[in-house]
Parts: sequence; C-alpha cells; structure tokens
Amino acid sequence: MGPEDRPARPLYTPAERRRRDSSPWTMIQGVLAPLQFAIFLISLALVLRALATDDGLRAAEISVIVKTVALYAIMVTGSIWEKVVFGRWLFAPAFFWEDAVSMLVLALHTAYLAALATGVLSGQALLLLALAAYATYVVNAAQFLLKLRAARLEGAGSRAPRLAEALP
Repeated sequence: MGPEDRPARPLYTPAERRRRDSSPWTMIQGVLAPLQFAIFLISLALVLRALATDDGLRAAEISVIVKTVALYAIMVTGSIWEKVVFGRWLFAPAFFWEDAVSMLVLALHTAYLAALATGVLSGQALLLLALAAYATYVVNAAQFLLKLRAARLEGAGSRAPRLAEALP
C-alpha cells in the first residue's frame, strides 16, 4: 500500500468542524480576509504607480503600513481561531504549510516596516521589498483559498451520505 493508496486525512474531524462552525473567530477571519485583500489591491496599485512614475511614494508607504497592520490583525485572530479549532496556536497539521508561508509573509512585511523606520532602504528599494512581501502574500492567499475550497468540498461530501439516507 503506497502513499497514494492511503485515504487522505480529512481537513477537519467532526469535532473540529463543529468548533470551526460555532467559533466567532471563523466569522472574523471571513471578514478580515477579503478586507485585507482589498487593502492589498489598493496598496499594490499605489506601489506600482510610485515605481513607475516616481510619484506618490508617501501614499505607497502609508498603504504598505496599513496592509501590514491588516496582516498582523489577521495573523493574530487566525492564530486564536487555530487554537479554538485545532488546539494549537499555529502549525496545526491541517494548516502547516499555510502557516509556514504566513511566517515568511509576516517576516517580509515586518522587514519593510523596519527598513522604513530605520531608513536602511529608501525609495525604489523599499518599494521592491514591498512587492516581494506582496508576492508571498499572493502565494499564501492562494494556499488559503485552495484550503477553503477543499473544506467546502469535504463538507459537501460529508453531507451527501446524510442526504442520500433521507431519500427513499
């Protein structure tokens, strides 16, 4: 029996699914994720504009700060959510790789703030660091979207037998 023959561990056990569905942190994550994405899109436009025109650097810098604050908020609340659902603050097996990439995203955003505050980088170099942070954020967001899709498919699959049992 090879790895491909073993049944995949479900994303959520029934108890984890109940905790997920009853936790207010699930709704908070559901609000913060698209909000952060909207902030990201606005900030990305401002950063690209500043890179292309050498105009609007201050607006781009402020937008990256706002994006980073949103990232910190979703990371803290996401960690609380993970503790409630899985009993671990971070790196629950179901979200290990998403959390690992999140740490890189967080590190790059924090490096941006440190570089901005200390003046180690300025202008174009600072904006390029922001773009590197944003590139990792896009990868991480895609990971979470794929995980959300998997959870929905798994949830639909777990409801199918009950529906089938109810049919004559």
